[in-house]
Amino acid sequence: MNLIKIFLTSIGSLMAMFVFTKLIGNKQMSQLNMFDYINGITIGSIAAEMATNIDSDFIYPLLAMSVYAVAIWLISFISQKNLKLRRFFEGRSLMLMGNGKLYRENFKTAKLDLNEFLTQCRISGYFSLSEINEAFIEPNGQISFNPKSAERPIKPSDMEISPPEEKAEYTIINDGYVMEENLKYCGKDLNWLHSELNRLGIGSVKDIFFASCGSDNRLTAYKKVSDKPENDMFQ
Repeated sequence: MNLIKIFLTSIGSLMAMFVFTKLIGNKQMSQLNMFDYINGITIGSIAAEMATNIDSDFIYPLLAMSVYAVAIWLISFISQKNLKLRRFFEGRSLMLMGNGKLYRENFKTAKLDLNEFLTQCRISGYFSLSEINEAFIEPNGQISFNPKSAERPIKPSDMEISPPEEKAEYTIINDGYVMEENLKYCGKDLNWLHSELNRLGIGSVKDIFFASCGSDNRLTAYKKVSDKPENDMFQ
């Protein structure tokens, strides 16, 4: 009987989590601020407790999850309408570096160690602070950099070049399966697909692990292979 209850409450908690996620809204982990992160953990913990605690009533943890979800939704709604409240609940960007200075007090406010900052600089490709014009820590904890003009990547506009616009590639074949909706959306059909496969010397769709169609209207395909490289090329 207990196993059946755990099974049913687990299904119920999954359904509740799905509904609350739709209510709160989807965010990538890198986009979560501290408040969202803590509330997400709390709701997940309550859902796990609801699924495994056979002695408690189902309604109490469900009510607690509902309160958290509604509170998060209300705060998100209010924050969209009021800039001051948005800054209060979500935080604001802090300048860590600018005008040739490192702002120590902002480092303290952000609870950021200088060594952590230097690590993020290197991860972002800046091995010298002299390459950076400005650095900010965003409300989600990510550090964004504005490089000096001489250090930023060159753009076509810098060379007075106007390259043709490139569109995102459509996935046409995924692990041997043809994505027919994507094929139609990019203005192609099965005849075009088979023609492209013949051009590439590939006999069957089942032989393809991944294939896509880009702005050049040509198929790029990667065949299924049994190779399994195990050597570490960096060490």
